[in-house]
Amino acid sequence: MSSPIPRARSRVLLSYVATAILACACSQEPHAQAQDRRASAPDTAQPTIATQQLPNFAPLVEKYGPAVVNVDVVQAPSSEAGSMNENDPLFDFFRRFGIPAPGQGGPQGPQGGQQPPEHGSGSGFIVSPDGYIITNAHVVADADEVTVRLTDRREFAAKVVGVDTYTDVALIKIPATNLPTVKIGDPNKLRPGEWVVAIGSPFGLENSATAGIVSATSRAVSGNSPVPFIQTDVAVNPGNSGGPLFNLQGEVVGVNSMIFSRTGGYMGLSFAIPIDVATNVRDQLIKTGHVVRGRIGVTVQDVTAPLATSFGLEKPQGALVSSVEPKGPAAQAGLKTGDVILSVGGQQVDRSVDVSRAVTRMQPGSSTKLDVWRDRKRQTLNVKVGEMPSEEKVASRQSGGGDAAEQAKLGLTVRPLSAEEQRLAETEGKLLVQQATGPAARAGLQQGDIIIGVAGERIESVDQLRAKTRNLKPNDSIALLVERNGAQIFVPIRVG
Repeated sequence: MSSPIPRARSRVLLSYVATAILACACSQEPHAQAQDRRASAPDTAQPTIATQQLPNFAPLVEKYGPAVVNVDVVQAPSSEAGSMNENDPLFDFFRRFGIPAPGQGGPQGPQGGQQPPEHGSGSGFIVSPDGYIITNAHVVADADEVTVRLTDRREFAAKVVGVDTYTDVALIKIPATNLPTVKIGDPNKLRPGEWVVAIGSPFGLENSATAGIVSATSRAVSGNSPVPFIQTDVAVNPGNSGGPLFNLQGEVVGVNSMIFSRTGGYMGLSFAIPIDVATNVRDQLIKTGHVVRGRIGVTVQDVTAPLATSFGLEKPQGALVSSVEPKGPAAQAGLKTGDVILSVGGQQVDRSVDVSRAVTRMQPGSSTKLDVWRDRKRQTLNVKVGEMPSEEKVASRQSGGGDAAEQAKLGLTVRPLSAEEQRLAETEGKLLVQQATGPAARAGLQQGDIIIGVAGERIESVDQLRAKTRNLKPNDSIALLVERNGAQIFVPIRVG
């Protein structure tokens, strides 16, 4: 979605690339002498390197381009003239593309008086002949007017069927029939290095096509989002949001959603929502008007090589449970902090995002099996899937300081928390990190962290922590469960 600057004030800068043609200077020696010299010269010809012709994207763009649309939105101005706070629905758009928001160093509206409506634009693609269109949630969220423009220049007022900010997917509909549609593909078959094509409206330049390769799959890049993003190097800019990502078979495999940028423009990192995630949202919005997703009440993290060693795994795999919600579905099933989830419902878990992806697509009330690694052996748990609430609140927590006890091997200075400090911090942890140096600092521990446990065992005192570290040798790894800003995470420390 592009910046909500009125079109009359928008400006697009085009840079032109000049191609230099280098000419070879030929010698003026006689032709016969040149022939003799070539005949006597040794054969230094290089071996021929086989080349493959680059793919021709024109047929794909010609066939499926008409199913890609421009989405224009109009939103009433915010009550604060010339500024935009973090609760503004368009603030997320600016954050995604690295653009300063109005009042944060970004474009300002007229000072004083009535603010003009905010305009913006994005992309979308038609998934049914009767007018259903998939786009990004941040493109149409809280828009007062949505207008869809087709490649044949027809325009329609669109209705927002539903918005799912959790996955950044939205569904809109226009009153039309016999529309061109895209073909849906399987994002699970994508491989890094494979060619992909994006079509959209960057900076309002409608039906622009860009191409690149898949850089990686199943990227966890957006905070607590369960979306396993497709990373590409396809040029994506403001206005491409909500547009399709095609494979070479002309199938949509993703929805272009965001980029990483320090300038506000494309810098080689773009991310797309897998199309199976988007179609699941689409189907639920059409059927019920809202999205229901499962949850089991755990926080998980990737298993790194040091963590794998600490927990006795042969290799880094699975998702390490860093916290379990009291009385939640996982807790009732017997899942514990320090367990490593190896599979969910028979689907192998390689990274933590795989757990969220599998569980959120399950129907609340259904049951599934979790294969977990506990005490250096595999076991199976049965868990009844709960329903994810529409909004989840995270409490902020604080901690203080006092007397110290030095943990020399780890480079930690810790002290017990008082009962009052525990109450104020709303934590079950008993030890506060006062200083982190050496191995602890290199591992990322910080002053103010609260130590909950070692591996899967709770730590109640400084003496317990000493006992756990007493027999560690140089280059051994130990996994500390720490709490920071209300979130729990395992931190592997390699002993110095």
